[in-house]
Amino acid sequence: MTGVGTAKLPDQLEERWTFKTGSAVEGAPVIAEGVVYIASLDKHLYAIDLATGKQKWKVKLGAMRASPGVKGGRVFVGNLDGVFHCVNAADGKIAWKFEAEGEIQAGANFHGENVIFGSHDSNLYCLNPEGKKVWTARVEGPINAAAAVVGDRTFATGCSDGILYVIDATNGKELGTIDLGGQTVATTAVVGDKVFASMESNQVVGADLKALKKIWAFEAPKRQQPFHSSPATAAGLVIAGSRDKKVYALDAKTGEEKWSFTTEGQVDASPVVVGERVYVGCLNDDGNFYVLDLKTGKKLQELELDSPVGGSVAVGPDCILVGTDKGTLYCLGKK
Repeated sequence: MTGVGTAKLPDQLEERWTFKTGSAVEGAPVIAEGVVYIASLDKHLYAIDLATGKQKWKVKLGAMRASPGVKGGRVFVGNLDGVFHCVNAADGKIAWKFEAEGEIQAGANFHGENVIFGSHDSNLYCLNPEGKKVWTARVEGPINAAAAVVGDRTFATGCSDGILYVIDATNGKELGTIDLGGQTVATTAVVGDKVFASMESNQVVGADLKALKKIWAFEAPKRQQPFHSSPATAAGLVIAGSRDKKVYALDAKTGEEKWSFTTEGQVDASPVVVGERVYVGCLNDDGNFYVLDLKTGKKLQELELDSPVGGSVAVGPDCILVGTDKGTLYCLGKK
């Protein structure tokens, strides 16, 4: 969950193809085995051929904001009715479903063969490959963020108490907590013994997992606004977008601001780093999408998509994919 991709992308992105769904795409697409999977608020999960942009199949699962997860030839995604689905990647047939007691906006993650996801019912769930509950871990408040998994640890934040829960991914037992000092709705990024979180309470926080304590907190010097975008971390920097219409790069050790870039709209989408570049969209009506220099924050390219971008990009072998509020999926690379 560090927001870093390893593809070889062209210097200038061009529109390779677009695919239209019936409503907003708010979660990040997922790419696996040459197929793109996207969930839409139009109640459908789509499988699209990465090379051509042609639909392979779609299945009606209910309105979805979450990003899908793919593992073992299956696609996993929850909906706003609180139903978590496992679908065969080959044909879109539903393999099983599991009902939580609150809506699911968080994307799925994996520990071994098991799948882990959070719900607005304040539970983090771990299910086995057959959809049977292995464990649940309860937190304070609804879970909006996907759970990072590192080794045998996973991490959960409810958006009520500002506590980061460190959980044993094998049994769901709490290993410790860190008080982040405010509410968060974003996925944490974990690098080594450090964890980074964007805060609803207008901050980006760095914390130490060994000491279980916050080590720094950044707040914009002026016009503080919430950070809804999950941080990316690369090259000693933590990069996060804010509702103050800026993307910030902070020193991962100290939280000191290294650069900021002003966009045309609020930034709820999580930045993604590929090589020496940062890719991020914003919520203005023109659908501005930016490519920034990782070291300096200088704008290298700006594209106009068809509407606001609230979700993050997926990184393919030589392209990136991003969805918009009008339900369009863009494949950007070299034509």
